[in-house]
Amino acid sequence: MIRVLICDDQLIVCEGLAKILSSDPGITVAGVTHDGAEALALVAQVHPDLVLMDLKMPVMNGILATRKIHEQYPDIPVLVLTTYDDDEWVFDALHSGAAGYLLKDTPPKDLIASIQGTVTGKTFLDPNVAGKLLDDYQKRPLVSPPQTHFRISEREQELLKLLASGLSNGEIAQQLFLSEGTVRNYVSELFKKLGVSDRTQAVVVALRYGLVDFRDL
Repeated sequence: MIRVLICDDQLIVCEGLAKILSSDPGITVAGVTHDGAEALALVAQVHPDLVLMDLKMPVMNGILATRKIHEQYPDIPVLVLTTYDDDEWVFDALHSGAAGYLLKDTPPKDLIASIQGTVTGKTFLDPNVAGKLLDDYQKRPLVSPPQTHFRISEREQELLKLLASGLSNGEIAQQLFLSEGTVRNYVSELFKKLGVSDRTQAVVVALRYGLVDFRDL
């Protein structure tokens, strides 16, 4: 059972979300709060599996609340659900540790699927948000200077393809018949070779230099 904490300052939105989530037998609403400060306090009490977070709220906004939850409870993912797709909101939320970013026009079935996937380690981004994020990373310099050739093994190339497909370390481990710890080590070593610091940058580099063909994803 996935226990979700809803945080939104609009009562009618909270009621609608609670009804949608409760329609799935595998999800239960662990609590409802109306600002970031309330959410932070309730997380400490109920320790949910996931926090569904709005951004623009009184007392403490969702950006700050996301950052504090991520710092204090790194095992609890925060999935943003908001009406705002402006660059500033998107980047601030993701840089604060949000595990995903959805807009409130997301269909109910997609919202439920995103919650289920997020708790397993997957990342869900609204298509508009994903486009902004990719464009932002493409404009940024890499952590180390670009290389013409990357010396990566067939195993690492396979790993890159799975990363680009959005699989979590656990799912990659199952597909490659490896332990999750081994996959984490492979991923860490791969990041060093590519000169990047996270999965999104790794995928951008892989696509940019032809290490992964997006048509195969």
